[in-house]
Amino acid sequence: VFVFLPDAERKWTGPFCFIQAADPQLGLMKAWREGDCDGGGDEWAEEVELMKQTVEAVNRLRPRPRFMVLCGDLVHAMPGTPFREGQERDLKDALKGTDPSIPLVFVSGNHDLGNTPTPSTVEQYCRAWGDDYFSFWVGGVLCLVLNSQLFYDASACPQLKEAQETWLEAQLSRASSSSSTEPKPKHILVFQHIPLYLKSPDEEDDYFNLQKDVRQRLMDRFKRAGRATAHVPPRSHCYV
Repeated sequence: VFVFLPDAERKWTGPFCFIQAADPQLGLMKAWREGDCDGGGDEWAEEVELMKQTVEAVNRLRPRPRFMVLCGDLVHAMPGTPFREGQERDLKDALKGTDPSIPLVFVSGNHDLGNTPTPSTVEQYCRAWGDDYFSFWVGGVLCLVLNSQLFYDASACPQLKEAQETWLEAQLSRASSSSSTEPKPKHILVFQHIPLYLKSPDEEDDYFNLQKDVRQRLMDRFKRAGRATAHVPPRSHCYV
């Protein structure tokens, strides 16, 4: 769980580093080998060991990262399926070794909420990992964490989608407003599980990207906020 003091973190003090990771997905490796990726995976010791090695490597970094963000698919078992509770418990245990000075930020993915999230699955996620969308400041940079499943398929929870849309518009408007008395962010970072695109903004729709009309609307909103987009590896995007 991360803790930043907003007032102290709104001022730009120079470059800093952070760790951006994604898809620890406890339970996937055996399920993949057995060709049963729709199942929850009944073993995840390999993933736990890799997560512990990751934590050890992060703790050794100098300068120390300001935070580490995990961009979704924290576990492999979908909501309401076997093994989910154990996978979540063991991931939390593995992350306990993270140096306390490196806050952890969690982003929701489709395996965390379901491909078609519902109010119930979102509530379950929030109880386990915290809010599914939120903002925080660090070193003069405004960070926005989004629930990309609400962009992908919110047919079972349209009110939750509308709430995030309203919140996001307010965040972008507030950050870019010339009349605001608050400090303007040096950069805005947006973290989400499903990327806008994999290689090109006009690429065809795919399982691993957001639909064309959705991605275009988001890109237009980011541009109106006065920020350009920067491409980073698939399934774990951040826009600057």
